[in-house]
Amino acid sequence: MASAQEFAGTGPVRDQHRFDQAALERWMARNVAGYAGPLTIDQFKGGQSNPTYRLRTPGRSYVLRRKPPGELIKGAHAVEREARVMAALGQAGFPVPRIHGLCTDDAVIGSWFFVMDLVEGRIFWDAGFSDVAAGERAAYMDAMNATLASLHTIDPAAIGLGDYGKAGGYVARQVARWSDQYRSDELAGRHPAMDQLVDWLPRHLPAADEVAITHGDFRADNLIFHLTEPRVLAVLDWELSTLGDPLADFAYHAMMFRMPPDILGGIAGRDLAAAGLPDEAAYVEAYCRRTGRPGIGNLDFYIAFNMFRFAAILHGIKGRVARGTASSADARAMGERFARVADLAWTQAQRLMA
Repeated sequence: MASAQEFAGTGPVRDQHRFDQAALERWMARNVAGYAGPLTIDQFKGGQSNPTYRLRTPGRSYVLRRKPPGELIKGAHAVEREARVMAALGQAGFPVPRIHGLCTDDAVIGSWFFVMDLVEGRIFWDAGFSDVAAGERAAYMDAMNATLASLHTIDPAAIGLGDYGKAGGYVARQVARWSDQYRSDELAGRHPAMDQLVDWLPRHLPAADEVAITHGDFRADNLIFHLTEPRVLAVLDWELSTLGDPLADFAYHAMMFRMPPDILGGIAGRDLAAAGLPDEAAYVEAYCRRTGRPGIGNLDFYIAFNMFRFAAILHGIKGRVARGTASSADARAMGERFARVADLAWTQAQRLMA
């Protein structure tokens, strides 16, 4: 879906996302231990949902993530949830940036925000790790697999997240949530494949689901790796996290095997063996081994569901472009991928009907 050229790095703060820097500096001085200015601010090119900024001082660097200004869909852009889950997971030893503070006072910069450490490392923009030697790629893939499996084996209640979401019924709620969001966003328009999925998915839900902390958007470009080692230093972008079905969360990640390179940096169509990559079956087996399960019987359904969910996210981006609240400079191009992903999702569902 993304490329380093499209979304990596930073640039000047975009006009629609400017705020009172002096007010932020006063808040930092009061709330961030050891803060010492002066402060320089630029904006990350990515951050499709929540505008994200790099804050630099002479001594260290931080990241600020905020709700976008303007009219927002109810329940979206929940930066307070991101801050909460990362703080709890950090205390449990899971790789996330350190959270320094959350501000729920709109008067400071115009919307809620939180500040966390900037983790120095390497971000890969395709799931096949094309930027490393073929002989090293399997190790990077395995590091992703191990990190997600580790997340799904953490007891939510043990780290204070027992109330972070509802227990059970995750996929049904997600189908209903994204269906409602799709239907309610009239500015983004409708698409036949999406309408068919809205009807088909509720009638083919798994009989039961498990409960774990789920990331919701676990993919290569939401991870920061060590500069030279196949080791995950931090998992980013927790806006869609909740208590949910870990198999659905894993299937979203495993969609990379069925997505083309220009969508989510997928690896569909590649000669995996020649590229030094595991195939889908081996990747699924590694996750199942780490989480102590014999297999994933409903993997095809879960992938169809996740393609639908991702299409709904793109539909939301398309709507934000229409409303003028899109965070990323490349949001228009992303929103235009909506129909294509919806078609991919419906094709996956049709395979299950055969």
